[in-house]
Amino acid sequence: MSTMSFNGLLIISAIAVAAPILAASVRRVKLPSVVVEIVAGIIVGSSVLGWVRIDQPVNAVALLGLAFLLFLAGLEIDLRATAPSQFRAPLADFAGSLLLGAIAGAAFHAVGWVRDPFFLAITLAATSLGLVVPVLKLESVLGQLTIAGAIAGEFGAITLLSLFISATKGGTASNIVAFGIFGAVVAAAGVTLGRAGRNIRLDAFLTRLQDTTAEIRVRIAVALLIGFVALAAKVGLQIILGAFLAGVVLNLVDRDTASHPVFRSKLDALGYGFLIPVFFVSSGAEFDLGALTRSPSAVARIPLFLLALLIVRGAPAALYARTVGRRGAVAAGLLQATSLPVIVTAASIGVAIHAIAPVTASALVAAGLMSVLAFPLIALGVIRAGRTQAQPLTEEG
Repeated sequence: MSTMSFNGLLIISAIAVAAPILAASVRRVKLPSVVVEIVAGIIVGSSVLGWVRIDQPVNAVALLGLAFLLFLAGLEIDLRATAPSQFRAPLADFAGSLLLGAIAGAAFHAVGWVRDPFFLAITLAATSLGLVVPVLKLESVLGQLTIAGAIAGEFGAITLLSLFISATKGGTASNIVAFGIFGAVVAAAGVTLGRAGRNIRLDAFLTRLQDTTAEIRVRIAVALLIGFVALAAKVGLQIILGAFLAGVVLNLVDRDTASHPVFRSKLDALGYGFLIPVFFVSSGAEFDLGALTRSPSAVARIPLFLLALLIVRGAPAALYARTVGRRGAVAAGLLQATSLPVIVTAASIGVAIHAIAPVTASALVAAGLMSVLAFPLIALGVIRAGRTQAQPLTEEG
């Protein structure tokens, strides 16, 4: 019987501790810790030092990290806080991104860089909501519009990515049936949880247990996540959709947080304090740096994918110019083109289903890293240069 080693997980845990400290120590540039985690993973992975390999313990925790990342991404999406009218331009923007992404995908497919153009189109159309929110003042018109665009980009990309992957494994009819069953169960779970949440006696009971070692609300949230993931896998859909919708449903039913103000913080602690960093560091450890450095054409993919991100996700933000002006639209486009978590997820899955080659996956992740480092900084510069101060959002009659 072979002995299971936790050495790789130990190194990854040490990186998870060091990453936010290092990121916070860089004062001139706002450096997200996720960038440090991925870069550190590349260094300790097989491409450089070879200290970490993706063994069973690392793989198990990384998979949970991926699920929790998408769960918390879904939890960030507050559909009730944004008026339906505010989604018109962002939805048109996302549709434009898919169209431009399909053109870019076809171009990259023509030169042999991707095997499936639509997979790349979905990946390029994604936005990382969690990276956009801290940059903007949410009460401003520009902030609300960009957040709505980021919601459309993240929700749409993850849903389409899941459906695309499922379609590669089964027929159209079976996928429609599977999605229908899954949607019905998700809706039923949401209605049931919503009604239970309005029960005063049950709420009082949960409040009594929530800050004890029972941590009952956290346990319910984790059970909801695992339940949706297991159901998605059972009906032939991707676990990323199950995890994401679990977060969306929890956010919809858990509206009144007065009795449990630190509940969301506890979920963040579990995800960002343990599971999610393992996913990002292990993704870096799997990064194929050698494939990128072996030929100039491989390195050339990075700036071209970065440019594709900017055009595909940024150019349709011109639709916002009427509302926030030219500079505001440019800033919104740059922020919408900021994407990393979804790209890392898509790249990992894309290699597994042979939609893209490992070298293309590495180039996409590298482009995502550069977008996180450059685009928000440039967007803030554009906003400051134009002196666009946050304006209160007024009701439209």
